[in-house]
Amino acid sequence: MLKIYHNPRCRKSREGLAILEESGKEYDVVKYLDNPPSYIELAAIIGKLKIHAIDLVRTTEKIWKEEYKGKELTDEEIVQAMVENPKLIERPIVILDNEAVIGRPPENIKRLLR
Repeated sequence: MLKIYHNPRCRKSREGLAILEESGKEYDVVKYLDNPPSYIELAAIIGKLKIHAIDLVRTTEKIWKEEYKGKELTDEEIVQAMVENPKLIERPIVILDNEAVIGRPPENIKRLLR
């Protein structure tokens, strides 16, 4: 089953959602700002993405710059920061079974759907 972690206010996230709509496949939408993932869920997503936690962080967000930038943080601390501040999570994230991609650029989603 497909799942998209979506922020309706984000243009790239809307583009990602449009790709899923065009695919004709069934999918679930998680508005992660309204329903943030738990620590365990986010750690699992990072595992499916096959990236380091820092690679999922929107480091240009004000909260990151003010609270975390320049600090030596473990992956666990970075995941916890995203759980506490879901605005820090890069978007959109699309998951298909045990694989996942960040939809930046949106073409990443098309590759996942093949």
